[in-house]
Amino acid sequence: MKSLLENPHGFSVSLVFDGLFVGIFAGCISVIYRLLLNNAEKLLFTIIAFTKTRPFWIAVWFIVLIVMGLIVGWLMSWEGMASGSGIPQVQGEMKGYLNQNWHRVLCSKIIGGTLCILGGLSLGREGPSVQLGAMAAKGIAKITKKSQTKERYMMTCGAGAGLAAAFNAPLAGVMFSLEELQKNFNSSMLVCIISGCVTSDFISKNVFGLSPVFDFHLKAALPLVHYWMLILLGILLGLCGAFYNFIMLKGQDLFGAMKKIPAKYRIVFPFVVSGIVCYTLPSILAGGHAMISLITGHTLLVSTMLLLLVAKFFFSAFCFGSGAPGGIFFPLLILGAYLGAIYGTLVIQASGIPSYYLVNFITISMAGFFTAIVRAPITGILLIAEMTGTFEHFLSLAVVCIISYLVAHLLKSEPIYESLLGRILAKNGFKESEDADHKVLRGFAVGTGSIAAKQLVKDIPWPEHCLIVTLNRGDEEIIARGSTEIHAGDTIIALIDDNYLGMVTESIQLICGEIIPE
Repeated sequence: MKSLLENPHGFSVSLVFDGLFVGIFAGCISVIYRLLLNNAEKLLFTIIAFTKTRPFWIAVWFIVLIVMGLIVGWLMSWEGMASGSGIPQVQGEMKGYLNQNWHRVLCSKIIGGTLCILGGLSLGREGPSVQLGAMAAKGIAKITKKSQTKERYMMTCGAGAGLAAAFNAPLAGVMFSLEELQKNFNSSMLVCIISGCVTSDFISKNVFGLSPVFDFHLKAALPLVHYWMLILLGILLGLCGAFYNFIMLKGQDLFGAMKKIPAKYRIVFPFVVSGIVCYTLPSILAGGHAMISLITGHTLLVSTMLLLLVAKFFFSAFCFGSGAPGGIFFPLLILGAYLGAIYGTLVIQASGIPSYYLVNFITISMAGFFTAIVRAPITGILLIAEMTGTFEHFLSLAVVCIISYLVAHLLKSEPIYESLLGRILAKNGFKESEDADHKVLRGFAVGTGSIAAKQLVKDIPWPEHCLIVTLNRGDEEIIARGSTEIHAGDTIIALIDDNYLGMVTESIQLICGEIIPE
């Protein structure tokens, strides 16, 4: 019986089932992680309420925070790939630079991330959910002995499924996988990712319900005559996004400069600072749900919102800079919401437009701020649309996202996850090319009956912007020469120019028979 890799049509069909399988496991892990973090945050505020008038128990809580910091530090020294957001690590593996230990990452990330939220650190669940989903998919691929190409497809699917479960946003999960992780839109991968994200979202909605993550009620779209307000908002968000990226990296530099203190002990510092914040400004603790409740249920003064914005911003940078296991995804959306709330309040007061448009500015700013930082505008638009439960404001979302994208780009602010990946690679002894021609390694499985099977390397019309490096045949690694004959079942390792990744990848997949022309 022919294997699925020997049958390109069978390969495409099997990816649908692989996506469903990955969606189940990635969805379950992400839902468990989300439940743990939700309960950890509730327990945190219960502890604060109990201890705040009892000096003895405040002292006990500080001791507990230090112990939790030591445990998290030990976990990060045991498995370094579990530190931080997790998205750069997944990107690094997609590019062929990193090879994460999937079961150690799962264990460290879940335990460490839960302790960080219980400790009040200003970190998000979404980046870790992306990594957990990808590692769950990698584990399935390893256990079921999938090919290298299928493993990569499944990891991309798992990453999207993790995000879909974290945000109840399947479309954003699909787009994030393609736009930010894979940067490749071939049809075989698309059906795999859609299957996984929809399955994961179905599991998540069965646990958390059908309500969107943010309970914003947008009464009406902003009239076109007021779009000059959005242009100014886009410029503001682009500037703030570039500043955000700068400060987040400086936060890492701050902890990196503590040479005399072992890395596993540095994580204790944000736990101690969190203990102080617990009794001074508890609203900025953890992901930021308390801050969202404040601007949706109350009318805050601009000065109050500005204080919360600045405090959350620097506390997030301090927590993330320590290398603690947690993301920036949700906290940056909270910061974007407050930027929109401040800007919207001032504009409404100055122009006299109805106050119900404040919600429009809040939601639009979340998408624009995300776009300026991550540089993934389509994901930003879809994410906020799904998280707020409305698709009626695409035009205003698009205007702000495009402008914030352009401003951040003109300021030469590198996308945050690319900057973080570069630092991880440098720490692990790798270095990406400093010029525009970044190269990535990709593996392609050769199917029976494909163009490549039984042909010499020199006789195949390989696309430009790539170099065939080696052929993996079983446990044997063969240096690719012009006279090397390619066999069905080989894995071709190609070095591809990152600027042409999508086009070249699909061309080689056609040559190897992984996908068939439509």
